[in-house]
Amino acid sequence: MKQKLIILAAVLLSACNYMHVKPGTLDKNEVIYVERGGWHLQHHIKELLEDRGYNVIVGAKRATSKPTFITSQDVDIVFSTSDVGQSRYIVQISEASQTFAPWWCMFNGYWWWRFNVSIADNKTSKEILGWSGRGCANSSLRKLHDALDELERK
Repeated sequence: MKQKLIILAAVLLSACNYMHVKPGTLDKNEVIYVERGGWHLQHHIKELLEDRGYNVIVGAKRATSKPTFITSQDVDIVFSTSDVGQSRYIVQISEASQTFAPWWCMFNGYWWWRFNVSIADNKTSKEILGWSGRGCANSSLRKLHDALDELERK
C-alpha cells in the first residue's frame, strides 16, 4: 500500500509542469531581452541567464494597464508594451505571488511558485521554450537549468 501511495504522489507531482523545448535553438552570443521587475522567478531567471554568460538587457515598460480582475489562479495580469531593441530572444514570464509552503517544500526552497515562461526567437518569431508550471523554488530553478541545457545543446 505504501508503494502505491509513493507512486501516486510521484505521478501527481510530475503532472505539475508542462514544458515544450526546441533543443539547440539558443545561441549564447546573442542578446536576450527580459522585462524589468516581476515576481520571484523573473528575478531569478535574469541572474541565471547572466551567470550562464548571456548578454541580458532589461527593458522599461512604455505603457501599462492593469485589469480590475484577478484570474482564477490569483494571477494579477499586466499588459505592457516594451522596446525590445535588437534582442534576438525575448523572455516573457507571468507568475503568481509565491506561497510559503514549509510542509511541502521544506528541503526545496520553502516557496511554492506558479508561473508561465516563454522564450521566443525574435528573428524567426518561433517560441523555443514554453513552460507552464508550478513547484518549489529550488526544483523549478533546476528544471530551468535543464531546459537551458537542452536549448544550448548543439
